[in-house]
Amino acid sequence: MNISTKIILSIVNVLFLINCTVAQPTLSSDNKKAVKLYNEGKGLYDSRNNDLAEVKFLLALEKDPNFAEAALLLAYVYTEKANYEQAIIYYTKSIEAKYDLFPEAHASLGALLLKVGKYEEAKKHFTNYFKFTDAPLMMKNLANDGLRDCEFAIEALKNPVPFEPKNMGKGVNSELPEYFPALSADGKTLLYTRRLNDPSTPTGFNEDFFVSYFDGHNWKTSINVKGVNSYNNEGAPTLSANGNFLIFTICADPYEGYGKGKNGFGSCDLFYSFKSGNDWSFPRNLGEPVNSRNWETQPSFSSDGKTLYFIRGFGRGQDRQQDIYMTEIQADGSWSKPAPLSNIINTAATEESVFIHPDGKTLYFSSNGHPGMGGLDIYKSTKDENGDWTTPVNLGYPINTHNDENSLLVSADGKTAYFASDREGGLGSLDLYQFELPEHARAEEVTYLSGIVYDESNNDKLAAKFELIDIETGNVVVTSFSDGATGKYLVSLPPNKEYALNVSKKGYLFYSENFKLTHGTSYEPFKKDVPLSRIQAGKEVVLKNVFFETAKFDLKPTSKAELNKLVTFLNENPNLKIELGGHTDNVGNKKDNQILSDNRAKAVKDYLVSNGIDATRLLTKGYGDTSPIADNDTEEGRAENRRTAFKVVE
Repeated sequence: MNISTKIILSIVNVLFLINCTVAQPTLSSDNKKAVKLYNEGKGLYDSRNNDLAEVKFLLALEKDPNFAEAALLLAYVYTEKANYEQAIIYYTKSIEAKYDLFPEAHASLGALLLKVGKYEEAKKHFTNYFKFTDAPLMMKNLANDGLRDCEFAIEALKNPVPFEPKNMGKGVNSELPEYFPALSADGKTLLYTRRLNDPSTPTGFNEDFFVSYFDGHNWKTSINVKGVNSYNNEGAPTLSANGNFLIFTICADPYEGYGKGKNGFGSCDLFYSFKSGNDWSFPRNLGEPVNSRNWETQPSFSSDGKTLYFIRGFGRGQDRQQDIYMTEIQADGSWSKPAPLSNIINTAATEESVFIHPDGKTLYFSSNGHPGMGGLDIYKSTKDENGDWTTPVNLGYPINTHNDENSLLVSADGKTAYFASDREGGLGSLDLYQFELPEHARAEEVTYLSGIVYDESNNDKLAAKFELIDIETGNVVVTSFSDGATGKYLVSLPPNKEYALNVSKKGYLFYSENFKLTHGTSYEPFKKDVPLSRIQAGKEVVLKNVFFETAKFDLKPTSKAELNKLVTFLNENPNLKIELGGHTDNVGNKKDNQILSDNRAKAVKDYLVSNGIDATRLLTKGYGDTSPIADNDTEEGRAENRRTAFKVVE
């Protein structure tokens, strides 16, 4: 049975506060032997000897089965010993023997009944608790939340959602526990934690990362992630969209094996590692301000390549307060100061197991502070157009139950979910499962763009930086890098938008592309290889994201992102001199086309000069319709011919 430790801690704390009132002069029993055993048991309980106290209280109840105080303190003992079924029995006996002995017993009983899924009974006891209008009601907040959860759960049981989990098979699972899955955006790389038996460790086990690859039909047999795993425990991983950047948690102090034994910042810190080819880099501490003297864990890295969500816990043990925080990679490569999400998401209770979907706006997390089934439930929230989070929605029963549910992962299609469970029929202990989310719990389907970056002169594979820009807003929505060993890249994108793609590498001309994601899906992604040209005289780049008003030379606002990229490129290469060329299709008067193309080239020059580029580095030339690159007999060809480009002069 899985009971929320924070709820139980609340009960135990209240029991401690009211324990002294049990020593009232008049007890409910007049059996002297029972009273004697009760007093002996109470002394043992006060000295924290619960095992002997349990024996004394049981003997007292043998002498007098209706001894309310003995039953109540025995319920306290069983609560503290995490024997909740027995605690329920003896709270019930105490209340039946003397209904108004202690009002807090009604709230405590209600909380335990809630946590074992007996919602109607729990609701009755919470309701009875509030009838004691003259009592201090020290558990009022807990009882209010309990009533809320009972009412939610009773309705949820009447309206179950579809839920058919399937074991992910022997390629992923084993007789050992597997949990905390992480998935690349293309759904082909699954990384997760496996708990290995290791008698040499104090705990008797060691947590390591394993990775499995999908071959189109099945998950291949998983392999140990060399270079990252150590004799410390590695856990709670998150992968970048391309599967090449890993952030994870290490809870060891000092972090021997990482950072040459240097102590971490707190009890748990976030670490990172890069993959190049088949090799992972030596893990490094993510550092301040992400890590602190507090507890940082359970990261989720957004597919935009710059936003990180994680859990920060304040305090230790059962008293720890856990909230969801967010930080971003800034222009200089540093992380911004982490900020907690709003109180729409975070509560005074526990939030954990955060996951940001590849659509960049759908958040899944676990909490016991929102209306739910009891314990930790999984919720979904969506970021609206103003960047605010919507009220979390419970995923429903039987995805959520009276047990703790967490660690949900949702694939790019927005409807396939993954989680760990020890349910019957598995291969052993915790296994990883997948299931289809009900409609209300789904995220937006996301497609992705993938390919290889290479040197066009010799076909060498290149590590290059990607920026994808939303044409409509001008915002950079994705930052990513291609693999230095293979040249492979993968970026995840929501469909039905127009994007500007810029690919850059020092010593090379940047690559410009424009495309609309109107038909790609998570199953049929876009493929595009990217050739890069070394900077040399005569090389030309078509600026595919520079736009003008029809038949005019007025730059559209949507051109700003591309032109700013050109400004950056020229600043990084101060010795370059370029020619800006304007081109038209063959529709209309040739003289007019010549004038229009010349003015468009000059308009681009004016923008660059206004942004600090020396005018002497910029030549302009209008080519009219004299240099077509496509067939002018089709609209598609004419669109390609209407272009602006820059050419390296010297």
